[in-house]
Amino acid sequence: MKPLHVGVVGVGYLGKFHAEKYARMDGVKLAGVVDIIAERTESVAKRLGTESFTNYRDLIGKVDAVSVVVPTHLHFPISRDFLENNVDVLIEKPITETLEEADALIKIADSRGPIIQVGHLERFNPAVIALREVVDRPLFIESHRLSLFKERGTEVDVVLDLMIHDIDIILNFVRSELRSIHAAGVPVISSRVDIANVRLVFENGCVANITASRISLKNMRKIRIFQKDTYVSVDYANHDITIIRKDGKGTELPIPGMSLQRTSFEEADSLESELEAFVQSVRNREAPLVSGRDGRNALGVALSIMDQINKTLKCLTL
Repeated sequence: MKPLHVGVVGVGYLGKFHAEKYARMDGVKLAGVVDIIAERTESVAKRLGTESFTNYRDLIGKVDAVSVVVPTHLHFPISRDFLENNVDVLIEKPITETLEEADALIKIADSRGPIIQVGHLERFNPAVIALREVVDRPLFIESHRLSLFKERGTEVDVVLDLMIHDIDIILNFVRSELRSIHAAGVPVISSRVDIANVRLVFENGCVANITASRISLKNMRKIRIFQKDTYVSVDYANHDITIIRKDGKGTELPIPGMSLQRTSFEEADSLESELEAFVQSVRNREAPLVSGRDGRNALGVALSIMDQINKTLKCLTL
């Protein structure tokens, strides 16, 4: 089988992991890495046995597919140039800065045929994958994503940095139009919003409460899902899924007729799974698990949340 030639644009903290995993992947040739910092890209290229470039356009003609792992404001121009040259792209989340930019990329992909996959990594978490067989018409969802403070990522608000993962997961589970958004958030340490909470109300009646913070004293990634006759709780950090079902058989719980099932899932490399899925989509010319439209939908909700928060903050400072 002819090797798939892949490149990585941006080999900072996350991009270098993309490059390392492509370099080890069967049937894939890492054809080059790009970064505006010459020393960085040369170091990664030398270690992985590939070419280094400081201009991403030098990859065009050398690659079949590319990971775009650069600051969000550069997602659109770089991805557009690759798509217009029929190169498939995996774009780190969020897909772009604006919905107009996302729509433009999707339009190019639709008209020319290249694939867009968006890097919503949590979709490849084994717990989320396991939930696909369990979650059916959720009625209420509560999600908490709390993180120790890190300088990396503070160029964007916590909604676009952390909460967008849960927005994407919840949209994928609920599959209904939004009726209303009620959001609040504040900057605490950085100049951007560091903690935020939102209540999403969907047309089908489902309600989701989502909290994201990057000023926590501990890391927490949990989601609880309630649906008819079933309650599901996932602790991503401790690799634990708890499912309580109304089946008429249970005796061990205080509520009659409820049975408990607790499952631990093995820690897995979600990034590797994401990149392998992207490579498979490219090879087979099939729709990716997280499409450009999925990325656009998550971005749309995130931007609406931030618009509401910013309007409230502006009123508070008047």
